[in-house]
Amino acid sequence: MANAVTIRSYQSSDYDRVVRLWEDAFPDEPSYNDFAEVIARKLRVQPDMFYVASISGSVVGTVLVGYDGVRGWVHKLAVAKSCRRMGIATLLMQQAETGLRTLGCPKLNLQVRSSNSDVIGFYQALGYAVQDRASLGKPLL
Repeated sequence: MANAVTIRSYQSSDYDRVVRLWEDAFPDEPSYNDFAEVIARKLRVQPDMFYVASISGSVVGTVLVGYDGVRGWVHKLAVAKSCRRMGIATLLMQQAETGLRTLGCPKLNLQVRSSNSDVIGFYQALGYAVQDRASLGKPLL
């Protein structure tokens, strides 16, 4: 089924479907990750690296990718529940890596809640390793 999937940059017409997908995929997001604001901020910074996966024109997955000149980052990798285990997340990550390589990015980082063993296993299957780091954060908005 993955061969029927198209990976492309986000378009404004994707907005409602992306928000619904994220509401389903990330039900416990903190308020500083308001989906409308996340989309607006991403469209101001490297908007071409906001990728969606679609099947027959319908958005079924997303990934936000960024590069700060030192490291690449991935956020909001999500796939509709009805389309999981079809290779879509892998295709989105391949697109993220390709986009970052094109910019000369030497390393990609991502964060996963340590309790989310299924997602950690997914990334490990793609060659990512859990690294001995402390993740710190501070909401600014």
